[in-house]
Amino acid sequence: MLANKTEIAESPSDRIRNRAIELGFDLVGIVPAVSPPGLAHFRAWLDRSFAGEMHYMERQSGAREHPRHVLDVVRSMVMVAMNYRTTEPVAAEPLEGRISRYAWGKDYHRVLRDRLKALGDSLHAELPGCRTRAVVDTAPLLERDFARLAGIGWIGKNTMLINKKLGSWLFLGALLTDAELAYDTAHAADHCGTCTRCLDACPTQAFAAPHQLDSRLCISYLTIELRGPIPLGLRGGVGNWLFGCDVCQEVCPWNRKAPDSGALDFQPSAGTGNADASRIASLTDAELRNEIAGTTLTRAGLAGLRRNAAIVLGNSGSARAIPALERLAQSHDATVRDAAEWAIERITRAKTGRSLVSKEGSDLQDFNFGKGLAD
Repeated sequence: MLANKTEIAESPSDRIRNRAIELGFDLVGIVPAVSPPGLAHFRAWLDRSFAGEMHYMERQSGAREHPRHVLDVVRSMVMVAMNYRTTEPVAAEPLEGRISRYAWGKDYHRVLRDRLKALGDSLHAELPGCRTRAVVDTAPLLERDFARLAGIGWIGKNTMLINKKLGSWLFLGALLTDAELAYDTAHAADHCGTCTRCLDACPTQAFAAPHQLDSRLCISYLTIELRGPIPLGLRGGVGNWLFGCDVCQEVCPWNRKAPDSGALDFQPSAGTGNADASRIASLTDAELRNEIAGTTLTRAGLAGLRRNAAIVLGNSGSARAIPALERLAQSHDATVRDAAEWAIERITRAKTGRSLVSKEGSDLQDFNFGKGLAD
């Protein structure tokens, strides 16, 4: 009796790929553990200080030279991607702040890590005694480089990994192992062509050139990673982004027909992906902490979210934001107070053409707005 052809063709690597799809990953590819091809590009990016205050990037730069710094016996890596595009964002109301799509649902680190651990269990069943380590965005690994080597997509001009069918709304993860597996072919082509829509649309002009993102100007960095005051000249460019930014992905032609994700974990908890910035000002620490628990919004911290809320309210131009801003101006955090005072002054100037004089009598008319994007 002839054996089933599928059974003959299926290797442990094939079964791991199939298992990854069963676990909810949309894309999967396997690569050998090598030095990332984009290492020189990464080092040049660091040399230009484009990492801003993300000092861990510099501290971990040596560890990014090879995956063995993540798992010392690594031979192969199973690269995976999950589509997180759920629904189209609803236009934000005047006092609402937009939240980047990736933070709409549950914390993606946990979602992907749980699935990767299950995938690791499957690999252990296939190859008893093998070693594995699941990685989601927290280890010194250039994931996009290895995802490209795995054939998942190419790295676009906005530095995002793009897949022809799924676009760039992708979470990436990796399962490192000491097992020898069958490898996939790298994605060699770049399908961005002459398009520069992502570069041209950036509100804060954060792209120094194609594939060159200056994080210090990026709204995602400013609203999430930066712990101090947002530079005056960039506050106007932040617009109504409360957490992160999706502009360079929203304008990408490859995202026009990107399918919706079926993953319930990524559905927006409030249904819209927007948040009432004035309400954030009214919540106590305990209330705000409870509200963002289990989401990636915790990355910005309570003070960061309040600072961002003040910037959003200031950019709204609405006098209805003043009561909320006055509450934020009483914050114990100097960065929050600074943002609230700037926002009050911005709204007042827009409405009256004159500066406020504070209750203490200190004239705020010389408050430095900066130039360009904040004007």
